[in-house]
Amino acid sequence: MHIKHLECSFCQRQYPPRQLHNVCTECGKPLLVRYDLQRIAKFMTKQTLFGRVSTMWRYREVLPVRREEHIVSLGEGWTPLIHARALGASLKMDQLYVKDESLNPTQSFKARGMAMAVSMAKELGVKKIVAPSAGNAGGALAAYCARAGIEAFIFMPRDTPRANVIECELSGAQVTLIDGLITDCGAEIARRKDANGWFDVSTLKEPYRVEGKKTLGYEIAEQSSWVLPDVIIYPTGGGTGLIGMWKAFDEMQQLGWIDGKRPRMIVVQAEGCAPIVNAFLAGERLRKSSPMRRRSHRDCAFRKRSAIFSSSTPSKSPGARPSPSAMKS
Repeated sequence: MHIKHLECSFCQRQYPPRQLHNVCTECGKPLLVRYDLQRIAKFMTKQTLFGRVSTMWRYREVLPVRREEHIVSLGEGWTPLIHARALGASLKMDQLYVKDESLNPTQSFKARGMAMAVSMAKELGVKKIVAPSAGNAGGALAAYCARAGIEAFIFMPRDTPRANVIECELSGAQVTLIDGLITDCGAEIARRKDANGWFDVSTLKEPYRVEGKKTLGYEIAEQSSWVLPDVIIYPTGGGTGLIGMWKAFDEMQQLGWIDGKRPRMIVVQAEGCAPIVNAFLAGERLRKSSPMRRRSHRDCAFRKRSAIFSSSTPSKSPGARPSPSAMKS
């Protein structure tokens, strides 16, 4: 609604917002949506949120869909932030909370990103969408495409659990099983997408899944009375949710809703699929790929009830990047 432009997250090249884009044409890095936050701050305040719809769309002014009729929603977002008293007591933490993302329409946080990606695809006239998946992302994409009347094409490793394949097929998606890992599925999509007229919504291959995931950050802040937790522990695969939450915190500060303090972000990844952890431990700014075990796509996929844990226990260095010992795999 109030987008200024899309911007490359690496080289800062700018792109017009009302056109289809995947990644930066100069460096191949992900694009981010940039808003006119100074203008938005004049009429969107914390108080204006009272009484709004209890979904992620309560933050519409800082979301990219322009026309309300293009919003494709199944009621995603505004999941509860649950005080985990018993678990917290066992860990000697009196303020431990769990953000229960299993209550999203497709039972995982993937619903947020796919709702936004499909909504923007609808607004921009896309008729066919493709993505690789080993489970939750495919189920979410299939459901939201069915809602939008858009064809969905999902490439999955052949040994993906049958339940995940059926979930996609029952929503009307065309599923193609590939011998190999989810990276092989992505490579096959790259070979076929242009000839088939598919728009690729793979992780960090388009700008809008991040915009859906960032609503986690807005919700955590609002549900915590606009005081961010000291620590957020987040299980992740490609890191879209991490990027989204950090983007949300930056936007909220520019809107005047929070101060400059940031949570310490702790990434948790499966040992067989840990590109973010491995890059951090290696001191790398960029990591092109991460060696994966044969079953590692399942490790990344089985996050049906993945949640955000936040603790207000004082940290030694709020806002700092965690030490290597804090990066768990």
